[in-house]
Formats: sequence, structure tokens, C-alpha cells
Amino acid sequence: MSAKRKLRIGLIGTGFMGKAHVFGFASAQKVFDLPLQIELHTVADVTEAAASRAASDFGFAHATTEWRRMIDNPDIDIIDITAPNALHKEMALAAIAAGKHVYCEKPLAPLAADAREMAEAAEAAGVMTQVGFNYLCNPMIRLAKEMIEAGELGEIRGYRGLHAEDYMADATSPFTFRHDPAGGGALADIGSHALATAEMLLGPISAVMGDCVTMIGERPDGKGGLRKVTVDDVGRAFLRFANGAQGSIEGNWIATGRKMQHDFEVYGTKGALCFSQERFNELHFYTTSDLPGRRGFRRIEAAPDHPPYGRFCVAPGHQLGFNDLKAIEVAGYIAAIAGEAPEPFNFRKGLRIQTLVETIQHSSTQRQWKEIAD
Repeated sequence: MSAKRKLRIGLIGTGFMGKAHVFGFASAQKVFDLPLQIELHTVADVTEAAASRAASDFGFAHATTEWRRMIDNPDIDIIDITAPNALHKEMALAAIAAGKHVYCEKPLAPLAADAREMAEAAEAAGVMTQVGFNYLCNPMIRLAKEMIEAGELGEIRGYRGLHAEDYMADATSPFTFRHDPAGGGALADIGSHALATAEMLLGPISAVMGDCVTMIGERPDGKGGLRKVTVDDVGRAFLRFANGAQGSIEGNWIATGRKMQHDFEVYGTKGALCFSQERFNELHFYTTSDLPGRRGFRRIEAAPDHPPYGRFCVAPGHQLGFNDLKAIEVAGYIAAIAGEAPEPFNFRKGLRIQTLVETIQHSSTQRQWKEIAD
């Protein structure tokens, strides 16, 4: 039996998401029978100390502070971008021009125009792309999609989606790249997850009415002064779906006490579903087919019956974790690179999410419903 072809990874950024990507690559290779062999080739960070430390900790063969030089290395096949949002476009376009596949954390780019340029460049070059929306890889969310498509909820009437955390709730926390007016704010940063989940479950959103609010108007600038904040702390929107359903979403990064609330509720003529990322190994299902006096939401617990849960654990109720979802995302992307499956969530889909975000922002400013452009 011939050895599998190697797929060499170049990672840019070693923070929270950089680590999550490394864990995803490492786990995917152990859990799945991948068509290609993953090799952690080079890691890049802003300082030599950070890059060298990451190489040692995570098992990369090389470290560098020059991400451009890494992209030009002909031995590297995938450029994995977990750098700040504003840098995604420059890095991705350079990687695409060098003929590399590109794995980029969300949001794909600060502006939809930038995301479109990136998507079109990747398609023209014929490289495989992936945007990091790993919550969509949860077997429970995939089960919800299957149940909706199978008609178990009947005609879908309503949807509510929420992504809330509290990492910006402290008004004394400093101004960061997430507060940059170009593409920053809660809606773009975490509301994008709520939008991606909504469209995965119910299909295209056709129109939105947005309301984006800045609650903390200034933050410490790190130099003893204050810097004005213009991006939203809470971004909300009413939604109309192409299938006739209506609903709402919210992205909120000042939700005191919430660490990871990525929730949704779906209401149909024959049943309903509800889900919370804070208990993301559970899906709750209500059906009108139950007898009167026996009705109520029942808990469906993640188990080997919900692929690919069984690849991680043979026992039900033992639960998957956040990094396991990254491993599932990586496995799908590697299959696409090998030509065995379509790209799970490519740059074109990343562009779609950024288009939704910007349309909601424009709607909020103009105080009117906006149709979603194709």
C-alpha cells in the first residue's frame, strides 16, 4: 500500500484560534482516515520568540516572523490564517497568487468588497478554501438540519438565533482590532456565527431589518487616554427567509455572564427545535404528534448515532468539545483538497456572510428593510 501524499501546513498566528487550528489538524489525523497526511511545516508570528515557542509547543518543523517568505516556500501546500481580521485579505491574496490552498478564520475580510475579491481570486486560481465556522460541524446542528429538511417540523414559520458572550462587557477593557470601524463590531465578530447557522438550517435570508447599537462609546487606548468606539456592541436583525419563514438574530459581546451562548429555536407547524451551545451535545425536540398530556420538549443526546461522533467516542453521552468541532472542520476541508468532497464552507460562502453583515449594518443606519443581494 502506497504512503499517503503529504499536505504541509503553514500557520500564521499562534493565539487562541491558532492553537485551535493546530489541535484540529492533530486530532483530525488521529480520528479520521484522512486521504492525505498532514505535516505541520512552518508557523509564523510577529516575534521570533512567539514563533519559536509555538513551533516547539505544537510540533512545527520551522518558525518564522516573515509570513510572506513562508507563503513563497514551495514546500508548503496550505496557508492557514488566524491573524487579526484586517490582515486576512493581504495574506490570503498572496497565498492564492502563490498557488496555495487557504484556510482562513472568520470573518473572511473586514468588508464584503474585500471578501468578493478573495473569493474570485481563489476560484480563478483553482485553489481550495475554507472559512472557520466550526460550530456548523456539530452533529447536533447537522441533525437539526436533517430533521427540518425531512419535514419533521412541518412548514417552518419562525426562527430565533443568538450568539452572546461577555468578553467586551467591561468598559475599562482596551480598544482592540475588533473595534476597528472597518468590519469590526459584535455583529461581524460573533453575529456572523448566528447568521451562518440560520442559513444552514433554513436556507437563504432574503431581507433584513437591522439595529446595531454602541453601548460603550469609548475605551482605553493603551496610552493613558480614551479612544472613541463606533462599532456595535449589540447587533440585531429581523429576518425574512426565502422559504417564507421569518425570525431574528442577535450578536452581543457585552452579555454579562455569557461565555459561549450560540443558541437557536426553530418553530414549525408540526414541531419545534431548540439548541444551546452552552450544552452543545443536546438538541431539544417538540412534536405535536405526541398525545395530549404527554407533550413537551424531549432531549436528544449526542451519540454514535450522530456521525461523526462515533469516531471520537463509542459511548453515548460522553460529549464532544470545541476542538473536536475544529477536527471535523479540518477533515471536511482535507477531503475537499483531495477531491473527495466539495468545499464545506469556502470563500464564496464567507462572502455571503459578510454581505449579510453589511446589509444589516446599512439597514440599521437607514432604518429600513433591505433586500439581500446575490
